[in-house]
Amino acid sequence: MKRHIPNIITCCNLLSGAMAVMLAFEGLYICAFGCIMIGACFDFFDGMTARILGVSGPIGKELDSLADVITFGLAPSAMLVQSVRQATENSNYEWGWWSMVFFIMAAFSAVRLARFNCDERQTDSFIGLATPANALFWASLITTYPDMASWAMWMPWAMLAACLISCYLLVAELPMFSLKFHNLSWTDNKTQYMFIIGCVAIVALCTALGHFIASGALIIVWYIVANLMLLAKNK
Repeated sequence: MKRHIPNIITCCNLLSGAMAVMLAFEGLYICAFGCIMIGACFDFFDGMTARILGVSGPIGKELDSLADVITFGLAPSAMLVQSVRQATENSNYEWGWWSMVFFIMAAFSAVRLARFNCDERQTDSFIGLATPANALFWASLITTYPDMASWAMWMPWAMLAACLISCYLLVAELPMFSLKFHNLSWTDNKTQYMFIIGCVAIVALCTALGHFIASGALIIVWYIVANLMLLAKNK
C-alpha cells in the first residue's frame, strides 16, 4: 500500500490543477490561484514522501510531470487566456478566440518538464525557469490585476510579449539556483540567503500596500534578476 501513497499525493496535485483550470474559465481567479498553490504543496510532498518511504520509481516520476503540466502549465495559461478575453470583450480591440495564443505557455511548460526528466544536470540547481515559478508569476499577476488587458489597446500585446519571454525562460540554457540547503552556513548558501531576505522585503512591502498576492509575481522577477546578476558576476 505504501508504494501508492506518493502517487495518490501526485494525483491530488493533478486534481488541484484541473480545478484551477475550471475556476479560471469561470473568472474565479483567486480560487484558481489557491488551487495552484495547493497543487504546489502536493508537488512538494509527493517527492519527499517517496524518498521517506523508499518507493521512488519511474512511474511516479512520469506521473509527477503529467500533473505539473496541468497545475503549472495549463492552469496559469487558462487564467491568462480568460483574463484577456474578459478584459477586452467589450472594447474596440476584442481578442476573442485570438486569446487562445496564450496557451503556448502550456506547451513550453510541457517541453520544460520533459527536458527536466532527461537532464541529469538539474539535481541541485535548475537550467531554465522552473514551471512552478512561472505559474506563480502569472497566477499572482492575473489574480491581482485581472483586467490589465483593458488598460490600453497595446496591453494585450505587451502581455503576449511577456508570455513569450516566460516561454523562452522555461527552456533557456540559463543556470538558476535552487533553494536547497546542504547546511546552514552563510558562506555556502549566501545566494539563497540574500534571495530570501529580498523575498521577505517584497512580501512586507506588498502587504503594506494591500497587494499581498502580487508579491508572488515580484518574487519571481527578483529571482530572475538575481540569477542574471549571478551569471554576469561569474562570467
